Amino acid sequence: MSIAVIGAGAFGTALAIALSTNGDRVTLWARDPKAVLHMQAERENTRRLAGVAFPESLIVTANLDDAFACDVILLAIPAQTLRGFLAQHSAALRGKALVSCCKGIDIETGDGPADLIARIVPDSTPAMLTGPSFAADIARGLPTALTLACAHEAAGEMLQAVLSTPTLRLYRTTDVAGAQLGGALKNVMAIACGACMGAGFGESARAALMTRGFAEMQRLAAAFDAQPETFAGLSGFGDLALTCTSDQSRNYRYGFALGAGTEFDTSTTVEGAATAKAVSRLAKKLKIDLPICAVVNGLVNKDITATQAMQRLLSRPLKEE
Repeated sequence: MSIAVIGAGAFGTALAIALSTNGDRVTLWARDPKAVLHMQAERENTRRLAGVAFPESLIVTANLDDAFACDVILLAIPAQTLRGFLAQHSAALRGKALVSCCKGIDIETGDGPADLIARIVPDSTPAMLTGPSFAADIARGLPTALTLACAHEAAGEMLQAVLSTPTLRLYRTTDVAGAQLGGALKNVMAIACGACMGAGFGESARAALMTRGFAEMQRLAAAFDAQPETFAGLSGFGDLALTCTSDQSRNYRYGFALGAGTEFDTSTTVEGAATAKAVSRLAKKLKIDLPICAVVNGLVNKDITATQAMQRLLSRPLKEE
């Protein structure tokens, strides 16, 4: 079964490398023809994932038709651009297995990635790949476990078999809502934890933020009938633990810069910033109390400082856990 990865950022490139390591032909699409020529010549993505050579079976192209010809298409593009891409190419994506690899909530619609696929390309097979992972680890063949969420059990089993490798182990779930929310919300909590450490509040404060943040994630998940065990798994607790404790996480680094009052590279995609805004809208609509998400939204909008954010959280009424 042929596989394409659309999006040659670090994560998309890493997945393409991992999936082609066994000798299976994988097509990696990048939008910049000059970048494609460079990758074809160097057999490496020196800009996004330097130091990892492309297997011979990895094909790099700037022609979308090459990717659309494949049976399984991994969409490794930012969450806030996914809706536009799907709408623009919905006809070409019909009948395909479409696996979203981004983590976020669309600001305009409040939909998760798999929801967007199901709504915009209704005759496709929507799925989502999520969980604790860094691109460099996947590309270098370090052991990694992820969650594959697909509402159709038989299709999920097929995708699990096709996309698993000796070092990339996929666990399957039909709880798409839980997988989407876990992947999106952990980025918001990573910004909070980064800001905590950047402002010098300490490890104990970070542990509290992770724990209470996990409670907020579960609270919102209940409103969407997500399964509690999903949040106890890789797409919830696992991803939260990784992203909130490592400076390899873009969301964590962004939060750290907010807390420390330092500059951050604006060209870096930070999914949690837009997700904080989208989640704040959802919380207001559903009348759910998500205080950490609210202060992260305030931090991102520069409405409050990290110190003010912490003061707001600490001054909340005392309660049972």
